[in-house]
Amino acid sequence: MNNGRMAHPPKETSSPNILIVDDEPDIIELLELTLARMGMEISSALCISDAKVLLQSRQFQLCLTDMRLPDGEGLDLVKYIANHCADLPVAVITAYGTTENAVAALKAGAFDYLPKPVSLKQLRDLVKSALSLPPMQTESTSQAKSNRRTLLGESQPMRQLRATIDKLSRSQASVYISGESGSGKELAARMIHERSARHKQTFVAVNCGAIPENLMESEFFGYKKGAFTGADKDHDGFFLTAHGGTLFLDEVADLPLPMQVKLLRVIQEKQVRRIGETQEKSVDVRIISATHKKLSHCVEAGQFRQDLYYRLNVIELNMPSLREMREDIPLIAETVLAKLCRETARPICSLKKDALAILTNYDYPGNVRELENILERTLALCPDIQIGKEELQLPVKEMPRNTNSLSPIINLDQGLPLQDYLDRLEKESIIKALDQSRYNRTKAAKILGITVRSLRYRMERLRLNEPES
Repeated sequence: MNNGRMAHPPKETSSPNILIVDDEPDIIELLELTLARMGMEISSALCISDAKVLLQSRQFQLCLTDMRLPDGEGLDLVKYIANHCADLPVAVITAYGTTENAVAALKAGAFDYLPKPVSLKQLRDLVKSALSLPPMQTESTSQAKSNRRTLLGESQPMRQLRATIDKLSRSQASVYISGESGSGKELAARMIHERSARHKQTFVAVNCGAIPENLMESEFFGYKKGAFTGADKDHDGFFLTAHGGTLFLDEVADLPLPMQVKLLRVIQEKQVRRIGETQEKSVDVRIISATHKKLSHCVEAGQFRQDLYYRLNVIELNMPSLREMREDIPLIAETVLAKLCRETARPICSLKKDALAILTNYDYPGNVRELENILERTLALCPDIQIGKEELQLPVKEMPRNTNSLSPIINLDQGLPLQDYLDRLEKESIIKALDQSRYNRTKAAKILGITVRSLRYRMERLRLNEPES
């Protein structure tokens, strides 16, 4: 049994090391010859067990694996690499027409896939793209880079979202971002692009709902000078402008059906023909799409093509609403406020406790965008450095009329300041959850719908850890 063979013995060199996993000698030879001409060092294995031995013995910059191997599926190797070598891009080689396998591999964490028969041009392009991936960074390192866009917050939904974005950035799969208006869908798309192998190329953002239907084809695909009245110069269009990079289609559900057909063809064929030209041009674009509508409902209603939906929605990323991560609101609000102060060249302002309490309990139908608008309006109207609840001009959330659920202590303290009143409510909720869970903090946090870390912080703030005198 071949336990993994080296096509070329390891040398003291900086050449990228690539692992090929396939049980067909012809395929291995073809890949070895092509990659050797590109200056790569190649190791090969005939099965998954051999591949694991090689992965444990040295570092690789890329892995190419067949989907069908003697001791399992290539998908199993993709999952193994995702768990044990997270920074190693892996591409799968699939039989012609088996897109289901390719999609499953992408969802499992594969960087990309190559259909059989293998195109040498596609192979070379894939290798170059995979090797240009930026190194993975820890969250602390990533946030330390002030010039890098990021989503703020320490809540569980936000931490999970950032981790998913980091994973998606190391893939070439199409991503569909769902979420309410103002929840940061474009920011998430830009983060995926900036952390991807395409980070040095163009990011083109398009609002599909803002383009008149009669201009869509020329705006998306471009036109040649003289193609129609007013075409006084060549125009590349969104696809050609984004060549090598990322095309972000915001509010994609607003595309009319005739345009959906044309978009589907370009995605499938990776070819664009500008209006007025006879020749098609190849385009290499990663598609990220988004909408605040439920795209699956649009498909069911016949407003969106099912085949295009499956092309765009290879992997779905759901953006949490601001209501789902209230504990992050103070941090986001203070960061936005500081940014607005810098942009308007005024002293850095701060939010009083009562203002933070109001902001934390507001429901934000427009999510982060609405929070930004509230603070921008407040700054324009408030000359003070400290901002209170009166300056925010937000409606105070009404308390339940049925006071039977409130404790006698709360009912007696109607004259408390708002923050003290909210603190008392929070304190009683935590005590009740701790009693229900027999002081198991993990269970108590689950009852309250918050993280254990958040519960620990709130208990410390409310001095629930101190022994009573």
